[in-house]
Amino acid sequence: MGEEKSVMVVGIEDNQHSFYALEWTLDHFFTNYNSNSPFKLVILHAKPTPASIIGLAAGPGSVEAFTAIESNLKKTAARVVEKAMEICKAKSVDVVVEIVEGDARHVLCEAVEKLHASVLVVGCHGYGVIKRTVLGSVSDYCAHHAHCSVMIVKKPKTKT
Repeated sequence: MGEEKSVMVVGIEDNQHSFYALEWTLDHFFTNYNSNSPFKLVILHAKPTPASIIGLAAGPGSVEAFTAIESNLKKTAARVVEKAMEICKAKSVDVVVEIVEGDARHVLCEAVEKLHASVLVVGCHGYGVIKRTVLGSVSDYCAHHAHCSVMIVKKPKTKT
């Protein structure tokens, strides 16, 4: 019996930064090891709640809006997970994929605890200080609150 592998969680969302971070992680920690990587890979997509999109305003048509938004969020989650699985399959990497509803910051930190992960990988939008302060930063939050090492993968800027 082999030793149990450490868990590496990669948080993904529907953007190029997340998929770049996933590909970078696969290339640097999985593809060169064949099946001997020191990590078990878990990809996690945090699906926002419809209420977080709609807000607290409930009025005429809110049930229809809620239903439409929930349907859209489920389709987006399925598309994100499918793309992530295709990337892993193309690089012959075994993966466990999870979709968890909630705020990405909290979902990722809770998953680290639940899975006893040793590494959390997140992408980075590259926002400036003001935009990051106003919008909040998942990577910044996780770097301060996750109980494991956090690797923030930034997509290199293309030279024009």
